[in-house]
Amino acid sequence: MHPGGNERLSKAEWRTRLLANRAAVSVQQRVAEALALTEAAAAVAGRTVCAYVPFGAEPGSIGLLDVLRDRGSRVLLPVVPPAPGPLDWAEYTGTSGLVNSRFPGVLEPAGPRLGPAALGLAELVLLPALAVDRTGIRLGRGVGYYDRSLPHAAADARVVAVVRDAELVPRLPAEPHDARVTAALTPGRGLVALPRPGMD
Repeated sequence: MHPGGNERLSKAEWRTRLLANRAAVSVQQRVAEALALTEAAAAVAGRTVCAYVPFGAEPGSIGLLDVLRDRGSRVLLPVVPPAPGPLDWAEYTGTSGLVNSRFPGVLEPAGPRLGPAALGLAELVLLPALAVDRTGIRLGRGVGYYDRSLPHAAADARVVAVVRDAELVPRLPAEPHDARVTAALTPGRGLVALPRPGMD
């Protein structure tokens, strides 16, 4: 089911619809999507990849992180700071190195903290999103960690929102502080390039 397409919806209304749609996705579909996303991500990975551990009904899986490591990428995962601000980062060393974060159900690496600037080491940045539009606007959960973090990304990095196919939509509401992504990664379409800021 498509989440909407109504450009007049507020961010809160979009989130409500998108989260309801995600909750309705079957386990079988999630598994199939995770496999497709793993193949697509592995094809575009770089020497250093910043990624995340999906939780709840987010598309993807920890298996994607393992494949990236097996193929030679250094994988960095976010560490949620104690106060609002940019995300910290630490290296993913396998599932045994993951611990619970400050948020229930969210895992993060337990290793040494590398600081917010570590995001700038990555050629590929995979980040969670509820949806992304054709201009590169990403809709997150509204906390703002990634909007504060993405200014640390390298200028030539691929900044990719991982979403389901129906979550790549024509237009989302945007605010001046919203950091744009350069591509979407979906199970059915793989990597979909989006306009860089200033080009749309």
